[in-house]
Amino acid sequence: MPQRHSKNNNDLAFFTYDEKRKLGYGTQKERLGKDSIKPFDACCLCLKRFIDPMCCQKGHVFCKECILECLLSQKKDIQRKLAAHAAQQKQEKTEEEEKLILQKARELDAFDQQNHGAVPQYSDKNHNKDKNSFHGANSVKATSYEEEALRTMKAFWLPSATPEATLKVEAPSTSTICPEGKEKLKLKTLFPIYLTEDGYDDKKSMSALEKTYICPSCKVTLTNTLSLVAPSSCGHVFCKKCANKFMAVDKVCLVCNKGCKERDLVPLEKGGTGFTGHGDHLVASDFKHLGCGSGLGLVRPAMKT
Repeated sequence: MPQRHSKNNNDLAFFTYDEKRKLGYGTQKERLGKDSIKPFDACCLCLKRFIDPMCCQKGHVFCKECILECLLSQKKDIQRKLAAHAAQQKQEKTEEEEKLILQKARELDAFDQQNHGAVPQYSDKNHNKDKNSFHGANSVKATSYEEEALRTMKAFWLPSATPEATLKVEAPSTSTICPEGKEKLKLKTLFPIYLTEDGYDDKKSMSALEKTYICPSCKVTLTNTLSLVAPSSCGHVFCKKCANKFMAVDKVCLVCNKGCKERDLVPLEKGGTGFTGHGDHLVASDFKHLGCGSGLGLVRPAMKT
C-alpha cells in the first residue's frame, strides 16, 4: 500500500509543514492596497492631510505643528541625556578621587607596618576611626581580613556580595534628526511649500478632505503617480516634468518669478501607486510561530520591506 501524502497524513503526533502553514505558521505575505499607501498631501507624522506644510531638504513633508513639536521633544530629550551624562562624569571623578585617597592611606599603613610593627587591617568604614591611633601586634582583628575579602569578593549567591552592573551613559548627539529620513535636521533648513488648489473644485464647494491640487504650469491634477518638485526658495509645488522643462532652464519660478537654481529643486517624497513598476516595495511580511499549546502564540515583527 503506498504511503499517504504529507498533506493528507493528519494522524501524526506532531504538526506537519502543511498543517503549520494552515494555522498561520511562518512568514505571511500580503500585498499592500491603496488604503495602506500614504498620499502625497499627508503629513509623515500624523498621517493626516497636512496643515501649513513644511518640507525638509530630503523632500519629507510635515505639518508645521507636528514637526515643531517633534523637534522640541528631541531637544528636551537631548538635554535630559546631557544632564545624565554630566552627572555620571561627576560621579566617576568623585570615585576616582576616593580611590586615590584610599590608596595613599594604604601606602602609609604599609610604611607604618614595616617600621613600627603590625597595625590592624581596617575597612573603608572604620578608616576614619583608626587612622590616627597606633596599635600593637596583639590588637590585630582576625575578622578584618574576612571583611576585606567580602568587600572585594563577587558572589552572586550572597545578597551582600552580589556584583552590580554599572550603567554607563554615552555622550548623546546634540543634533536633532528627521523623524522620517533619520538624517540631521535643523529648524532653519525647513521651508514652507504651497500647493495650487483646483479652481473647479471651489465652484463645487467641496470639503477640505476632498480638495484636489494641480500643477500651476500644466494644470494636471497632482496624484501619487506624478513626481513632484518644490524649489526651496519659494516653495511652490510643480510636477517634475514642468520643473525640468522650464524651471531648470529659466532659473525662475513660474508662479512668483523668484529666482531658483537647479540645486534648489527638492523632489517631494510620497507613497506608492499600487503598481510594482513604480519602484516601491508593496509587499508586507510578518513572521509567526506556534505558541505553547495555544495555536498562534508569540509574534516576531518582520523586517521593513
